[in-house]
Amino acid sequence: MDIKNIIFDFGGVLFAIDYNAPAVGFSQLGWNGFTAEYSQANQNPIYDELEIGAIDPAQFMHHLYEQMPNASHTSIMEAWNSILLHPISDRIKAIPSIKNAGYRTFLLSNTNAIHVPAFEKMMKENGDYDNFISGFEVIHYSQVLGKRKPHPATFTHLLELHQLRAEETLFIDDSIQHVQGAQDAGLQTLHLTGEMDLLHELRKLKIDF
Repeated sequence: MDIKNIIFDFGGVLFAIDYNAPAVGFSQLGWNGFTAEYSQANQNPIYDELEIGAIDPAQFMHHLYEQMPNASHTSIMEAWNSILLHPISDRIKAIPSIKNAGYRTFLLSNTNAIHVPAFEKMMKENGDYDNFISGFEVIHYSQVLGKRKPHPATFTHLLELHQLRAEETLFIDDSIQHVQGAQDAGLQTLHLTGEMDLLHELRKLKIDF
């Protein structure tokens, strides 16, 4: 069935991410346990809680302080935000054109109230923010939505919220577990790996913009 709606992921799709950078930064501040705590899905629920807005940034930062009691607030914050590299400008610039071509465009990002102002500031400085804001019908950050990927119920919620048909909706993400969650909810999917060009892949799917 033809694609009428597109839900984009953010990190790794529209914004370059270095998933290993916080672990390096925290290690330099004296804590070597971040990788195990953050990479194993259920080992510490505090990261999921931050991403769905169940705890506030101050509570989360207190957890980090406990691991690095001799580090400053600024250094811990910088290490946490070091995952954010830069906007992928050519992709962000294309989003308004896709929307103007008649597709309903949405963003669904697992993020948090600490990262959002940091990456929005970077997009403003880079000149990409206006295209980012204008390119989507609705931007959904997980900590505001109260739901996160990869749960199929998160995708079903978005479909119901915006009256979208799953079979007409394409979801794009760089994380296979998120793609699988969308597939379980009945959406069409594009797993965007590192060697793939997003705009070329969209045109291969006959999305004209």
